[in-house]
Amino acid sequence: MTVSDVSTVGKAVKSHTGEHGSICFVVRRPGCQLCREEGKDLKELLSNDDSPLMGFDLFGVVKEIGIDDKGLAEFQSKYYPYDLYRDDDLVLYNKFIGKRKKSSSTWNPLRGLRSKSKQKKDNSIDEMKGGLILFDKNGEVRYVYQENTGKQLAVDDIAAAALAIKEGEK
Repeated sequence: MTVSDVSTVGKAVKSHTGEHGSICFVVRRPGCQLCREEGKDLKELLSNDDSPLMGFDLFGVVKEIGIDDKGLAEFQSKYYPYDLYRDDDLVLYNKFIGKRKKSSSTWNPLRGLRSKSKQKKDNSIDEMKGGLILFDKNGEVRYVYQENTGKQLAVDDIAAAALAIKEGEK
């Protein structure tokens, strides 16, 4: 497992700019199966020879290390074999992805059994989410995908954004 520290996110973007730009996977939790699936989907999308992501360099950021290092190592070796950086100041999380309300797309029939104060407390919990940021070759943010927990990665939207960046170069 290799997670590098960078003093600024700009350095990571600059060192991973491909012909058309870079794509940063902002990982919510590397040990999470959903994040692993998203990493795997990105890897597969890039491995396709006619992928709209060709010409973009991929890298990722995590918000912390030392919490689940085994899960992080497995994430990088099996699901997302690209460079990972620790976003100590949470620049990408806070500025582009954002802290959003925790939500669930599943229906829980037991939820109604909890007290109203407990429900109110649970609904006010903020959770740091993940997502994806596409940068053009000048390092400018051109597209932000905010993770929607429980939903599949918006591969078509990401591909369309990559194509739009390429088209804008012409």
